[in-house]
Amino acid sequence: MTGSEPLSLDEEYEMQQSWRNDNDKCTFIVLSKDPNTEVKNSDLRDTSRMIGDVNFYLNNTDNPHEAELEVMIAEQQYAGKGVATEVLHLMMQYAVNDIGVDDFVVRIKDTNNASIHIFENKLGFKETERAPVFKEVTLRRSVCDDLKASLNQWTSHANRIKYALK
Repeated sequence: MTGSEPLSLDEEYEMQQSWRNDNDKCTFIVLSKDPNTEVKNSDLRDTSRMIGDVNFYLNNTDNPHEAELEVMIAEQQYAGKGVATEVLHLMMQYAVNDIGVDDFVVRIKDTNNASIHIFENKLGFKETERAPVFKEVTLRRSVCDDLKASLNQWTSHANRIKYALK
């Protein structure tokens, strides 16, 4: 959706393994959910539920508290259903509260109107740059008390599940 490309399951596992010990990257796999079913720990290994990923990178050497966000909902039947917005809320809340992020940036293909809409209209990002050579738009959002409160409200329904590798 933003800049992420679809990967095979093996490529996702390889990427997860390489990022696991990398201090400047964070990625979560997005799983489908049945709103009428409580997620159990064993459900987390059900790869048939994998529908995308959400990531952030701490790669700005001038501002180590800036996170570049990416999200991809690869399964088309979940596109346009609010999944990307929900996982971005969760990822942003995690980045702010657990990592100490105080600025967010996204770089989106300038033709990806759906993603631009989510970041501008659902998450309050503002356009700061257009790069015609890359056909990309850059949007930013600083963390403030209002955003922290909104993130905590938007994610109040979420429960953390401890996940351990076997």
